[in-house]
Amino acid sequence: MGCERLELDELWSFVGKKQRRVKATDDVSRVGDMWTYVAIDASSKLIPSFLVGKRDAQNTNAFVSDVAARMRNRVQISTDGLRMYVEAVNAAFGDNVDYAEIIKSYEADAIGLGRYSPPKVSSTEKTPIVGEPISEYVSTSYVERSNLNMRMGMRRFTRSTNAFSKKLENHMAAVALYVAHYNFVRTHRTLRVTPAVAAGVEAGGWDLDELLAATEERAA
Repeated sequence: MGCERLELDELWSFVGKKQRRVKATDDVSRVGDMWTYVAIDASSKLIPSFLVGKRDAQNTNAFVSDVAARMRNRVQISTDGLRMYVEAVNAAFGDNVDYAEIIKSYEADAIGLGRYSPPKVSSTEKTPIVGEPISEYVSTSYVERSNLNMRMGMRRFTRSTNAFSKKLENHMAAVALYVAHYNFVRTHRTLRVTPAVAAGVEAGGWDLDELLAATEERAA
């Protein structure tokens, strides 16, 4: 893929039960907190890679390795301050990447009527890690917006509801279907084409019949 500027982040959810209710007798790899790693190209808005699992070094390495395997050119990568990304990016890309972290500081939570409003960013700190990342392009804004879109598009990701995935397989399938629809079917409002078309992956957008046909072919 010809992506140029990738933003990486993780989106929290849970499967079966929330983490505080997980028991010693449960299979901890399949229930409790579950994270969806997402990479998004800042230009085309394509999601070239995602991974659903626990937020640990093994999954972080697997996710970043998959991102690297899909790139055909040198890219600039931005992440938040999750330290596992540093080793993962070094292992997957070596020196063939321009990578920086961006750390956001937030104002104290509002009090009173505004207590449910999201906190405002008070400052940001950008730290180059590998290569020569362009400072003005160091950002996680697009991937954070993608996280919001996922929460709005899949009820099982919505906070403070009674909707959640009962099985890990269902959760993974829902995310895969969402990403496929987002990349190939949904026209991006600003780009006026699908992210796959904007990235040069497809010549035209898919309709739902094509998406379902591709899903059935992959499952066969």
